[in-house]
Amino acid sequence: MLFRQLFDYATWTYTYLIADETTGEALLVDPVLEQVDRDRALLAELELTLKYCLETHVHADHITSTARLRELTGCQGIVPAQAAVACADRAIQDGEVLRVGAIPITAMATPGHTDSHMAFLVNGTHLLTGDSLFIRGCGRTDFQSGDAGLMYDSLQRLLALPPETLVYPGHDYKGHTVSTIAEERRLNPRIANRSRADFIQIMNSLNLPDPKRIMEAVPANEQCGRALTTV
Repeated sequence: MLFRQLFDYATWTYTYLIADETTGEALLVDPVLEQVDRDRALLAELELTLKYCLETHVHADHITSTARLRELTGCQGIVPAQAAVACADRAIQDGEVLRVGAIPITAMATPGHTDSHMAFLVNGTHLLTGDSLFIRGCGRTDFQSGDAGLMYDSLQRLLALPPETLVYPGHDYKGHTVSTIAEERRLNPRIANRSRADFIQIMNSLNLPDPKRIMEAVPANEQCGRALTTV
């Protein structure tokens, strides 16, 4: 398996490239519009064919490049079930296994940040958590039908995975790149030794400002990024 973690500095967003080196099939998770050229260049260098763009959720902080990459490569755009993205080629259900070559990617419903959020377990070893579990934190729950109680339940589901599972978040704001389930069980201040009631109280008292691009990003992402495609 080829696995690459890519970063967009403007929005602190991680995009993930997963590929089967034998077949050359590839998938991008949470691609960013402004990084189309970077991502296409990497695919070309590695002689990969982009088969899917896969979203963990409808993002509020950046615009996806799915529509543009679909135009350029013929890939399919896939979103979580119940996401309000009619332009997607398909929706993925909880427990469904998507394959890139021989590599299995298992969808895990993790609502809380939004009501249609998914994490993806790649090859049984690499967990792409989107905006649910962060390294020593978690995603916010105060907009887009977020729910702190559902987030707690989703985090418990992820933390029940084997301790050696690698945790790759959708964002990081402190320079971290990867963690493990064992580390987050023990060290994540949002959830370690916290009850569900404790967690809900913490999340409901954060009082965070809205993401800077929420008013343009959400409508654009409901159109697969097409509404504001300029790259």
